[in-house]
Amino acid sequence: MIIIKIFLGFDHQGVKVKDEIINYLIENGFNVSVCPFENDETDDYPDFAKWVCENVLNEKGLGILVCGSGIGMSICANKVKGIYCARVVDGNDAFTAKNHNGANVIAFSSNINISEIHNIIDNFVMTKEPTEERHLRRIEKIKEMENNYAN
Repeated sequence: MIIIKIFLGFDHQGVKVKDEIINYLIENGFNVSVCPFENDETDDYPDFAKWVCENVLNEKGLGILVCGSGIGMSICANKVKGIYCARVVDGNDAFTAKNHNGANVIAFSSNINISEIHNIIDNFVMTKEPTEERHLRRIEKIKEMENNYAN
């Protein structure tokens, strides 16, 4: 059995669901690592996104980022070469992000209700990576863009 390593980052707005998400992942047998930075009103979400992305790349894991909207975290994450982050709002988004688009990180709002957060997590971590030729072809085109336009 392969144990998936999941890296988590929560800014000061995301912290309200932090314990629930950590406990849910641990109860379901995942290896969880949480960004060690302090959470307070002056924290900066790019710091959490950077930590998660570096660890996802270095340890071949998955990342989950939680803030007030998921938007800022996803923008930051997508600046890192090799990271494919999707802002998701429900389980279907999480499934599609991974199965069609090869996402290795997701970002979402801490304002989503906890049962939907569980659904998002389940769909993200349990969904297989893309295998259909059309999805793989599109991902290759994304990687080509990343290589051509990223500094």
